[in-house]
Amino acid sequence: MNAPIRTLLLGDYAAAPWHPLEPARAGLETALGPEFRLEATEDYDALSRLDQAEHPLCISYADCWDRTPTAAQAAGLLRYVAGGGGLLVVHNGLSFQRSPELRQLIGARFTGHPPYQPLVYRPAAEHPITDGVGEFPLEEEPYRFELDPLAELDVFLAFDFEGERCPAGWARRYGLGRVVYLQPGHHAPSFRPEPYRRLLLNGARWACGR
Repeated sequence: MNAPIRTLLLGDYAAAPWHPLEPARAGLETALGPEFRLEATEDYDALSRLDQAEHPLCISYADCWDRTPTAAQAAGLLRYVAGGGGLLVVHNGLSFQRSPELRQLIGARFTGHPPYQPLVYRPAAEHPITDGVGEFPLEEEPYRFELDPLAELDVFLAFDFEGERCPAGWARRYGLGRVVYLQPGHHAPSFRPEPYRRLLLNGARWACGR
């Protein structure tokens, strides 16, 4: 049996303004274990030391809306992904967008969200990440985005809102590495539906090339 894939999980516990790490950590561990071994940290400087040989996958649940990653942290994550590392960004993990370079890496800018409400998620395209996943309901924050026109994104998940099909999950290649974004993940109940757990597992596998 293969050893679990070491995975750096970055987020914020007490310092999180909106999305504390602990409920998400437990939900991710349920969805990804035992195939992935999560190593949770609040130390953003870990980004500057990331090595894809040591951690083939990094998961961002960063809640840093009120602060910008340093140049060294941004450069470390860019170097990691470009060199072959996998990055899975969950819900608020794209708060990295305060760094223009990391916003481009993720492939979109968060522009706001209407009130938390029932949504229906459905696959938007055929992709390995949607294997075994069908339509599923979930109460969530309907995040809205401005997609980067220069990033080649494969949008594989969407929800309908006020007559518009809205992106909720995408994947891209960046250098030798891969990036996946999944919009659900506001709080503990977000991680309970089996279809979403399957998306998380498929996304983690795809991001690190497994």
